[in-house]
Amino acid sequence: MSKKLRLDKLLAHMGYGTRTELKRLAKSGDILVNGKVVKDSGLQVDPETDRVTVLGQEVRYREFIYLMLHKPPGVVSATEDTRDRTVIDLLPEEYRTFEPFPVGRLDKDTEGLLLLTNDGKLAHNLLSPRKHVPKTYYARVAGNVSEQDKLAFEAGVALDDGYVTLPAKLHIVERAEEAADGLARIELTITEGKFHQVKRMFEAVGKKVVYLKRLTMGPLELDPELPIGAVRELTDSELAALMAHGGSAQ
Repeated sequence: MSKKLRLDKLLAHMGYGTRTELKRLAKSGDILVNGKVVKDSGLQVDPETDRVTVLGQEVRYREFIYLMLHKPPGVVSATEDTRDRTVIDLLPEEYRTFEPFPVGRLDKDTEGLLLLTNDGKLAHNLLSPRKHVPKTYYARVAGNVSEQDKLAFEAGVALDDGYVTLPAKLHIVERAEEAADGLARIELTITEGKFHQVKRMFEAVGKKVVYLKRLTMGPLELDPELPIGAVRELTDSELAALMAHGGSAQ
């Protein structure tokens, strides 16, 4: 069963203006509900069954939004920050009206896949430690990453605070001795999200991560065509896979 909303709340949520602006639009006869002019912007409407138009444009209401961001380095994974640019600052205004937030965090100097949504239930499920949602990272590492490191990560390594990580899968893309710059290229899949975890795991085996990029989160993969700093809505197939994985408030 759908719930009724105030007309001005519905339109403000969809980015059609402030409540004051919408009140003015209604009084000027520019808002129609089911083909009839509505002068009262506080009217209760059903977003699923009532047809609302503003200035001749039909309003397609939706409660939730799901965004894929290719986060650049130097931007913090927060909704606001007094010193640095946030991932919200990168969004077009049409998305900001939904008040999305990042699902989890990427370090300030880390780039890659970041999901933003206003679907609190989905975010909670994806971040729940009990879910063990896999996340894959690509990294360049100073030091000779070896088969011993793969075995150590599979067994779990003790971090600097004594915490022993869950088993992780390490894939060596290019060994340090084979690379022109002397850095190893790896991919690492973890199923938890401790603070600076990937960097601390390599520190635990005597190596240093110098570049880090997140490639996947659960079934979601970073779109290789999405430029760094750019954002787009999830496709229907991506959203369906995500919902199957994490559940939703829908």
